[in-house]
Amino acid sequence: MNEWVFLLLLLAPVVSSIPIALAYKSKEWTEKLPYLSVLGIFVSVLMSLHIFFALEEGPYPYDWIPELGINFVFMVDYLSSYMGVITAVIAFFIAIYGLDYMKGDYRPSWYWFFFNLFTASMLLVVYSDNLLLLFIGWEGLGAASWGLIGHWFRDDDEIAYVGKTGRKVGPLELSWPPSFGGWRAISTIRFGDVPMFFAIAAIWVFAGNLNISEIEWGTLFATIGAAGTVILLLCLLMGLFTKSAQVPFSEWLMTAMTGPTTVSALLHSATMVAAGAFVFIKITWYIEPWTLHGVPGLESVYILVLFVGLISGLYGALAGSGMHERKVLLAATTMSSIGLMFAAAAASFWVGHFAVLVAFWYMAVHAFAKASLFLVSGHLIHATHSRFLCGGLEFGKKMKPAFIVTIIATTFLVGMPPLTAYWVKSGMDEVMEHLIHDLGIVPLVLLILTSLVYSGLLAKFLSLNFIKGEKPHHEHVEGGGLMKLGYVMMVSVLFLLAYLIFTSEETAEFIHAGMAEVSIIVGILILLAYVVGLVKPRIAALSRLGTFFSDRMYLPFVNDYILPKTGFFVSHIVNEYGNRGIDGFFNTKVMPGLFGGISKGIRRIQVGGLTAYVKIVLGLVMIFLIIASIGGMGL
Repeated sequence: MNEWVFLLLLLAPVVSSIPIALAYKSKEWTEKLPYLSVLGIFVSVLMSLHIFFALEEGPYPYDWIPELGINFVFMVDYLSSYMGVITAVIAFFIAIYGLDYMKGDYRPSWYWFFFNLFTASMLLVVYSDNLLLLFIGWEGLGAASWGLIGHWFRDDDEIAYVGKTGRKVGPLELSWPPSFGGWRAISTIRFGDVPMFFAIAAIWVFAGNLNISEIEWGTLFATIGAAGTVILLLCLLMGLFTKSAQVPFSEWLMTAMTGPTTVSALLHSATMVAAGAFVFIKITWYIEPWTLHGVPGLESVYILVLFVGLISGLYGALAGSGMHERKVLLAATTMSSIGLMFAAAAASFWVGHFAVLVAFWYMAVHAFAKASLFLVSGHLIHATHSRFLCGGLEFGKKMKPAFIVTIIATTFLVGMPPLTAYWVKSGMDEVMEHLIHDLGIVPLVLLILTSLVYSGLLAKFLSLNFIKGEKPHHEHVEGGGLMKLGYVMMVSVLFLLAYLIFTSEETAEFIHAGMAEVSIIVGILILLAYVVGLVKPRIAALSRLGTFFSDRMYLPFVNDYILPKTGFFVSHIVNEYGNRGIDGFFNTKVMPGLFGGISKGIRRIQVGGLTAYVKIVLGLVMIFLIIASIGGMGL
C-alpha cells in the first residue's frame, strides 16, 4: 500500500498537467484544464498529510538496481514529514492563486506543466533517502526553473524585466529580460551540479551505499582522509550553494525575478532556493558532525559553510536595502534568510542537534511568510501595473487584505517579540552565542547586523507599498478573488507554526532561548529597526550608498562582464593559437614535414643497384653488433 502513497505523491502533479500540455493548441481547453493541474497538487497535499500522520518513521525501499545496491528509498523522518507537507501545501496555495494570476497568459500549457514538475521534483528531493534518486529530483528542479523563469520568453513586456531599462554603469547595462533570466539560472546551477554529481559517485565508490541514513559517514571520512573529506564535501556543497544562491553564486536569483510571481513565490519558499539549504540540513542530520570532532578536515568545511552563510545573509540584506523593485527586494531577503539557515545548520558542529532544528524551523517560518509576501507583490503588480514600490495609505485602504497580510508576514518573519520567528531567531541567537568559545564573537555580530538590516528592509517593503509610497500611476484594485484567497491562506499558517513551536517537545528549547537576556535585547533592537524602516523607508543622505547596494555592490560585473570577457579571451587564444598550433602540427607543418623527409630519404636509397642495398644491410649489421658489444661490456 505504501508504494501507492509515494507514487501518487510524486506522479499526481505531473500526470495531471499532461492533458493541458497536450492541448496547447486549444484555447478552450487550456482555459479549463488548469483546474486539473491544481487538483493533482491537491492529491500531493493529501498524500503528504497521510505520510505525516499515518506512516511510521523509517526508510521505505523499493528495488531498482539491487545488484549495485541502488534502489528507490524514501525516508519518512522528522525533517521529511514536515517539509513534505510544507512543500505540498505552499504549492497548492500558490496554484490556487495562479488560477487568477495566470489567466489569459499566452502559453498556459508550458506554465502548468513546468509548475507541477517543479512541485513533484522538490517532493522527490524531500523524501529521497537515496542520493541518486535525490539527484534526479534535483535535476528536475533545474529543468523546471529554466522553463518557468524564462516563461515570458518573448521579452515583449518591460514589466517582466529586472533592473531599469536602458540604465548603464560603465559598459554594463543593468537590465535583464526573462529569456536571459532563465538562461542565467540554468547555467549557474549546472556549474554546481557537475561537481555534486561527482561527489555522489565518489560516495558510492568509497562507501558502497547511497542511502543517506545508512552511510557510515565517520568511516567514509576516515577512509578518504582529511584532503578527501574536504574535496568531497566541497564538491557536494557546490551544488547546494549554487542552487541556494549563496555568495558568489547569488546573481541568478535576482534576475530570476523575470518569471511570473507565482514562480518566484514557489522558488523562494518551498522549492529550488530552499532545496540547497534543506539538503545540507538533511545530510548534517545524519552525519551528526558534533560526534565527529576527531575527523580531520570536517571542521574546516563546517567553518566555511558557517561564514559563507553569514556573509551571504548580510550581503543579501544590504543589497535589498537599496532596492525599489518589489520582487527583487524580496529575492535579496530570501538569499539573506537562506544564508542564515546554512549558518545555523553549520553551527551544529560545535552546538549539536539543536542548531539543526533551529535552521529547519527557520526554514518553515520563512517559507510561509515569504510566499505570502511574493503573492502580495504579484497582486500589487497587477493592481498598479508596476514592478516598483509604490502605494500610499489611500491605496493601502483599497487593498486591505494585501495590506493586512503584509503586516502579518513581515512582523512574524523579522524576529520581533513575541511573534512566530522571534522564538526561532532566539534559538539562532543562542547558537551563535555558543560559538563565542570556539570561533569568537564575529558570527553573533554578523547575525545581529543581518537581522537589523533585514527588519528595516521588510518594514520598507510595507511602508512604500501601503503607507508612504508614491501614488501609483495606474490602479486596478477590482477582482483578484483567488489571489487574495491564496495569500490569506498562506499567511494564516504562521499562526499554526507558532502553536506548533509552543506545543512540540522538539522546540521547547526555543521558548527557553526566547526568555534569555541576549534574545530579548536583540528582539527589541529588531523591533526598533522595523519602526525606523516604517517611518523612514527612504533616507536621502544615504541615496548613493543605497544605489551601490541596489546594484548588488557591482557583483553583476563579475557575472555579466568580467567572466564573459575572460571566457571570450580564452576562447580567442585557443582559436587563434591553439587551433592553429594543432593544425600546424598535424596538418600543415610538423607531421607532414616529418613524413615528407622520411619519404624523401627512402626514395634516395631506392636506386635499384644491388651494391647500394648490400651496403645498407652491412651498415645495419654493424650498428647491431656495436650495440650488442656495448651491452655486453655493461654486463
